[in-house]
Amino acid sequence: MDGTVLVADDDRTIRTVLTQALTRAGCKVHATSSLTTLMRWVGEGKGDVVISDVVMPDGNGLEMLPKISQDRPGLPVIVISAQNTIMTAIQAAEAEAYDYLPKPFDLPDLMKRTARALEVRQRAPAREAVIDPPDNPDELPLVGKTAAMQALYRLVARVMNTDLPVLISGESGTGKSLIARAIHDFSDRRTLPFVTVTAADLADLEGPARVLARVKGGTLLIDEIADIDDEVQARIVRMMDVPGDHVPRFMATSQGDLSNAMEQGRVRQDLYYRLGGATLHVPSLRERIDDIELLTEHFLSRTEREGSPKRWLSEDAKDLFRAYSWPGNVRQLENAVRRLSLTSRVEEISRTEVETVLGNQPEMGPVLSGSDNEKLGASVARHLRRYFDLHGNMLPPPGLYGRILREIEAPLIEIALDATGGNQAKCADLLGINRNTLRKKITDLDIQVTRRRKLM
Repeated sequence: MDGTVLVADDDRTIRTVLTQALTRAGCKVHATSSLTTLMRWVGEGKGDVVISDVVMPDGNGLEMLPKISQDRPGLPVIVISAQNTIMTAIQAAEAEAYDYLPKPFDLPDLMKRTARALEVRQRAPAREAVIDPPDNPDELPLVGKTAAMQALYRLVARVMNTDLPVLISGESGTGKSLIARAIHDFSDRRTLPFVTVTAADLADLEGPARVLARVKGGTLLIDEIADIDDEVQARIVRMMDVPGDHVPRFMATSQGDLSNAMEQGRVRQDLYYRLGGATLHVPSLRERIDDIELLTEHFLSRTEREGSPKRWLSEDAKDLFRAYSWPGNVRQLENAVRRLSLTSRVEEISRTEVETVLGNQPEMGPVLSGSDNEKLGASVARHLRRYFDLHGNMLPPPGLYGRILREIEAPLIEIALDATGGNQAKCADLLGINRNTLRKKITDLDIQVTRRRKLM
C-alpha cells in the first residue's frame, strides 16, 4: 500500500496495532486520540485515508464526516465502532463514510478495505439530505456484533435509498418487520406512510385500491407473502405494475425460502421475480449465538429504564441462554428477559430461575427451507451459502476456514462433554481423539467443564 493514513481512536492499543500494521504495509501513519487533532490534520491537507472511531473524548466521529467531506471532498473515511447496532451502520452510510466496521474488527479485513480506499480515493457523489436518527434509536432491538448481523446492516444501508423491492426472509421473531421499518425510516420516503398488509387486506376486489390509497407512495410491506393464495398474489402483481408518480416501494416478508415456495407452486413466478430486487436474510439466534448476551443486556437495560429493578444474569444463566435453541428468536428472548426481570428475587438472575422460565428445551425445527431428514452437510452448505450471500459482491473477512471449524468444533465438544457428564476420558473416547488433544481444545476454545453424574 502507498499513502498516508490518519488514525483517530482513544484506545492506545488500537492506535499501536494499526500504526504497526499500516507501516509494515508501506503506509505513512499519523495517529491521535483527539478528533480536534484529526480535523486539524484534515484541514492541513494531510492524509489519503482516515480511520476513525465514533465515540471519542472530544466528540463523535460520525458528526465530523460532513465537515471532512466539505473540507476534503473525496477523502475516504473508514468508521470503526464498538456500538454494534444497525443505527451506527445506517448513520455511517448516511454520513457517507467510505466503509464501516464493528469492533472488535478483523485486522486483515480492515487492511484490505484500507488498501481499496487508497486505490479508489474518490467516494460516490454526496446525497442531498442527511437523515436524522429517530427520537429513540435505542428502542430498535437490532443489535449484533456477529459477522452475519454486521453484513445485514451493511446491506440495509445500501438498499435503503433505492426503489428496489425488498424481500426479507427469516424465522418468526427474528425482526423482519423491524428491518423493513428501519429501511423505510431512513429512506427518502420516510415522510410518507409505512403500511403493513396481510392477505385479509387484499381479499376483495377493492382491497388493492384501498391499500394504495393508504400508502400514498410510501412503503408497502406485505406480511408472509408465501401464505397468500394465488388469486390475491395476482392482485399484488397488478398493484406492482400500476404506473404513476405515487407508486409505493414494495417489501415482503417470508419465514421460508421463497424460491422453494415458487418451485412448489405456492408463490407465483411473476410475483417472485418482481419482489426479488434485493433479498435480505435475518439470521436466527441459533445462527448468531455470540449476540445473545448483547441482546440480553439490551433488554435488561430497557426494563430498568422502564422502572424494573436492576438485574443481570449469573454466568451459569448466561451459559443456559447460549445453549437454548430460542425457537421464538429475539421476540422470545425479550419476553423471557422481561419475565425474569420481574420475577427474580435478587439482582443476579440464577440458572434455576432461567430454567423455570424457559422450561424444557424444545425440539430443534428445520431452519427455513431445511427438511426433517436433511443431512448435516446439506444444512451446513445452505448456511454457508447464506453467509456468502450476506456479503453481497464482497468476500468475507480472511480466516474463514478457521472460524468455521471453531464454530462447529466448540459446540460439538460442549455437547459431548455434557453427554458424558464432564468426564474427559469418556468424552475423548466418544469423539475418537486423544485425551491430551481434548484438554488442549477445551483450553483453546475456553470451554467450561462441569463434572457431574450422568444418568445414561
